[in-house]
Amino acid sequence: MDIRPIKTEADHAAALERIEMLMDAEADTPEGDELDVLATLVEAYEETHAPIAPADPLSAIRHTMAAQGFTQADLSALLNSRSRASEILKGARELSKSAMWRLHSEWGVPAECLIAPKREDEDRTAGM
Repeated sequence: MDIRPIKTEADHAAALERIEMLMDAEADTPEGDELDVLATLVEAYEETHAPIAPADPLSAIRHTMAAQGFTQADLSALLNSRSRASEILKGARELSKSAMWRLHSEWGVPAECLIAPKREDEDRTAGM
C-alpha cells in the first residue's frame, strides 16, 4: 500500500481510479483498509477543492417535488394556499418560517437548503 497525500488533480484522478478497483474489497483486509484511507483522502481533497454548497430553497423544493412525485397542488395543500405555492415556485415570494418547517418536517427538504439565500444567477434569470 503506497498512499500519499492528494495534492493535484492528477493525484485525485489516480486515487479515484484506485478506489474503483478496490470497491469490492472485504472489510478488515489490507485492500479494505486501503479503500478506507483513500476514500478519506479523496473526501478531504474534494471538500477543499470542490466544495458543494447547499441548494437554494427553490431548487431544493423543485428537486423534492420531482423526486417524490409532488405537484404544485400538493405544495398548495401543504402551505394551505394556491397563490402562495405559485408565488414560491415562481421565485416571487420568500418562504415563511412556518412554510420552511412544513417543507422540512413533512416533505424532508433539508433545513439548511430552505434557509439558504437565493442564488444570484437565479435572481437574474427569474425576470426573463
